[in-house]
Amino acid sequence: MLASLAGGIALALTRSLEPAWPLFLLGAAMMQIRLLANMFDGMVAIQTSQASPIGGLYNEVPDRVSDAAFFIGMGYAIGGIPELGYSAALLAVMTAYVRSEGAVAGAHQEYCGPMAKPHRMAIGTCGCVLAACLPPAWIPACDLVPGAGIMAATLAIIALGCLVTIMRRLGKIATALREGAP
Repeated sequence: MLASLAGGIALALTRSLEPAWPLFLLGAAMMQIRLLANMFDGMVAIQTSQASPIGGLYNEVPDRVSDAAFFIGMGYAIGGIPELGYSAALLAVMTAYVRSEGAVAGAHQEYCGPMAKPHRMAIGTCGCVLAACLPPAWIPACDLVPGAGIMAATLAIIALGCLVTIMRRLGKIATALREGAP
């Protein structure tokens, strides 16, 4: 979670610090560190037989904070739109909420995409690397939305992908519940 908070802050600072490219790369690196830490945490708990009933709680809550930190930071970054950052954060939380509600209702936990956590972080990382590598004059801007660029496009892809993911998960969970099979 600390890597995510640092990454989100770095991305938001791209509007006020020059040059911005190291901050975009830091944001991308923090996204990958977040994924690695999340993966290793679970693997260590399982391999050492130290997984516990509260482990899932301490895994899920920081994940939601991490999603919000990155996407809100991207919204405030150069080329971002804050409202898109908040929307992507909310929809990312909803993907996890639908998954967990499916389990509470008696179905299995549905992890399908196209915008599950690893996919969100992959798209976010690509957007950050593009923003870091492209010369500022090459960063596309949208005339319809002043200031919109790579970060806004990245967030729009994540938000739309999350909407599709939510609908797919709801459909699969509903089917599983109708069939009575967890």
